Amino acid sequence: MNANPKDSPQHVVGTPAEPPQSSGAEQRSHAPPAALHGRLLQVSRMATIGEMAAGVAHELNQPLTAIANYAQACSRLLSRPGTDPSELQQALAEITAEAARAADIIRRLRALSHSRQSDRAPVSVNALVREVIDLVESDARLHGVPVSLDLANELPNVLVDAAQIQHVILNFVRNGLEALASRPSGAGRLLIRTAAAPQYEVELAVIDNGPGITGEVAGRLFDPFFSTKESGTGMGLAISNTIARMHGGSVGYRPVLPAGACFYILLPGQASA
Repeated sequence: MNANPKDSPQHVVGTPAEPPQSSGAEQRSHAPPAALHGRLLQVSRMATIGEMAAGVAHELNQPLTAIANYAQACSRLLSRPGTDPSELQQALAEITAEAARAADIIRRLRALSHSRQSDRAPVSVNALVREVIDLVESDARLHGVPVSLDLANELPNVLVDAAQIQHVILNFVRNGLEALASRPSGAGRLLIRTAAAPQYEVELAVIDNGPGITGEVAGRLFDPFFSTKESGTGMGLAISNTIARMHGGSVGYRPVLPAGACFYILLPGQASA
């Protein structure tokens, strides 16, 4: 694994490239039947989007406020004798751009929440990150946490259901933001990183500088119904594990020194034609 020297491999779940293990933990991580998995994924998806609702509302409010302001400016220009038509055209162009921005936010939300049969296609992991980064950043801003990207170049494509892998990204991000809630205001940091890994795999990791996870908890992170949150369902990471396995990959956690956590998904890369 092409790991950061400050974090060390630990608690990998669901590695299909290796011989099956007979431990109870490995048996618990087998994927549920397809129909049940689909329902659980949809519930988890909607729960994640619900948790991000405040950030999304803030993100939508910005273009809507701008549209209202530009519309008022158009009204004032029309009521003024001798208005230059180019001023109106500029204000109307800004309205069009802000409306497109709001529509794009809604489109991405609909794509993430849409329940459909798995539709896999070759795609760049970096492109999947960039498609959801606006949603990630809007949620992170409400928590006062800056988000950084460290996306490796020339990675192989992966054959995936894009919405499912983006669900995993958002789930990892939500876990990181919740962990950073215990940090002083302005001290939290979140990093989304992609890298090449051994065996022609691609790693996508979400790294925070929060308090980290104790050894006892780390061993159960991907168990269904296990949660350290009082109101948590314990399904987010378990479903992320199932998604990874269905794509021939794996998920895992490793600690970050001196403090923090790294959640990652490994996906098999596609060989070049």
